[in-house]
Amino acid sequence: MKILITGASSGIGEALARLYATKDNELFLLARREERLQELQNELAPLTKKTEIIVCDVADFDKLQRKMRELLDVDVVILNAGISLGHSLEITPFTEFKKLYDVNVLSNHAILEVLLPKFLEKKSGKIVFISSLASLLSMPSSKVYSSSKRALNAYAEGLRYKYKNDGIKVVNILPGFIKSEMTDKNSFKMPFLLSTEAGAKRIYDAIEWEKRFYPFPLRFYCIIKLLNLLPQFLRDKIINSLIKRT
Repeated sequence: MKILITGASSGIGEALARLYATKDNELFLLARREERLQELQNELAPLTKKTEIIVCDVADFDKLQRKMRELLDVDVVILNAGISLGHSLEITPFTEFKKLYDVNVLSNHAILEVLLPKFLEKKSGKIVFISSLASLLSMPSSKVYSSSKRALNAYAEGLRYKYKNDGIKVVNILPGFIKSEMTDKNSFKMPFLLSTEAGAKRIYDAIEWEKRFYPFPLRFYCIIKLLNLLPQFLRDKIINSLIKRT
């Protein structure tokens, strides 16, 4: 298989690259940090059929699409690149808001605008979105991040319906807290925190099983679902009480 992974220089993306590093696979690893990518390439190249790095900021849409057009063929694209602004109740500056949406939402469409016609032509392909459980319940301290991931859910759902008869599989994965550079910014206790390796293995399995919608850990997902089933006034009361504790 030919597999493109964005955000591959650290965290979940890096761990997924290691899981896919077999002699049957060709890896295309995309991220901003060239040195980190080169280190990973040196590590994985002996284990794979081919390992190629693509140095690009996904928010640089012109360069990103140019790099995608240079790819001759891809079987799986794992849209993992994402950023967080941390947790704050302050008003988010517009430039930071836009940067987050550029990376977390718009970059995915920039990639797929190029790759989808190739998938349609060969009637096969797998698109994997790395969303978040945060998309299911928007806390006021992470409203920008949560809203970007909720937009991603809607986009993934629409693509799945659109291309269900075209041989294209759409997988949407909603992890909880997984140790990474992103979660290292958090100063609060993160419930059901998973190691990078454990979280990446869950994601890898979900991709292989072609799960259309895969939230995890299950206990965390059930808690969020329960909160969303409550009457609005009661949910507001619970959320407001949680805010006062932080």
